[in-house]
Amino acid sequence: MTAPSPGPPHPGRGRPGAARNWPAAASDAWFAGHTFDAEEFGDLNALLALKRARGVTISLGLPALNEQPTIGREIQILRRALIDEVPFLDEIVVIDSGSVDGTAEVARGLGVPTYHHAEILPGEGTYSGKGESLWKSLHVLRGDLVAWVDTDIRNIHPKFVYGLIGPLLREPRIGYVKGFYRRPIRLGGRRAESGGGRVTELTARPLLNLFFPELAGLIQPLAGEYAGRREILEQLPFFTGYGVEIGLLIDVLRRFGLDQIGQVNLGSRLHRNRDLTPLSVMAFAIAQVVMTRVGERIRAPLGAWMHTAINLVTPGGALSLERREVRERERPPIMTVPEYRRRRALIGAAGRAATGAR
Repeated sequence: MTAPSPGPPHPGRGRPGAARNWPAAASDAWFAGHTFDAEEFGDLNALLALKRARGVTISLGLPALNEQPTIGREIQILRRALIDEVPFLDEIVVIDSGSVDGTAEVARGLGVPTYHHAEILPGEGTYSGKGESLWKSLHVLRGDLVAWVDTDIRNIHPKFVYGLIGPLLREPRIGYVKGFYRRPIRLGGRRAESGGGRVTELTARPLLNLFFPELAGLIQPLAGEYAGRREILEQLPFFTGYGVEIGLLIDVLRRFGLDQIGQVNLGSRLHRNRDLTPLSVMAFAIAQVVMTRVGERIRAPLGAWMHTAINLVTPGGALSLERREVRERERPPIMTVPEYRRRRALIGAAGRAATGAR
């Protein structure tokens, strides 16, 4: 089990007015030593040999909600390259959040294990949201290393997986890897090569620079492509909605230290761009999570002061307000769930028996 590290001093710790700036030199040093490129890990046979030398198993979880146009092709490309041609992945599993467009049927038709997240750990209840699916996926995924990749990617490539896993195999010091990429966007029917990731640049990264400057070197803190060692992931709480990515990042920093985090360049990512209204909801949820963690740091109950509803201005001729409830609930570390611990004990016993049999 990886021992938590207290990490470096945090700005704002201590008496009011005594905030310390995170030194730029420390950020530069982290960036230089913890930023990778997927092309470094493109030799899959060499990566497979390293996986076998480490004696680990690897799971890929695909969270999905109404991704019928893209999920089938994504599964086919990743399975062909990373299971059929080179047995790099031990499993691919789809975790569906209640799609109504045939997403789950496409995945099952391709022979991929597919779960509705409400079916997993039913005794723990169910919330809506991507974070809920990721938290519950840890119960059904078996691997020592776990990668998650979004299922709306139109230019999917195997490097979206092996690029995330490569640093975990090559660098034992690293326990959690985030992807980053260029984010093209369509504006007025034309494609611009940059300008995507609006919530990242206008909400997430400014808040991290304000309150968690250690993480300011993360290029895509909200990326849906990331991987980690199970012994780290199972000790982390998961927010249930849009705030899951930034919550995990902050909690890895708090519990294990910055040196455990890496990032990898995955090139370019093409996906559907959202309108401003859902982006506003996303930004609201992310701000909730960041301020929750800030409140815990300064031992102030900020949660009691935060609204859980956002007023959205409806577009069109007659202006009006639409009130929408956006509540980021927090799941405890899954290691605290007895059923999860029992399942992991059984998986471990089966693995030891198989190894002894050889």
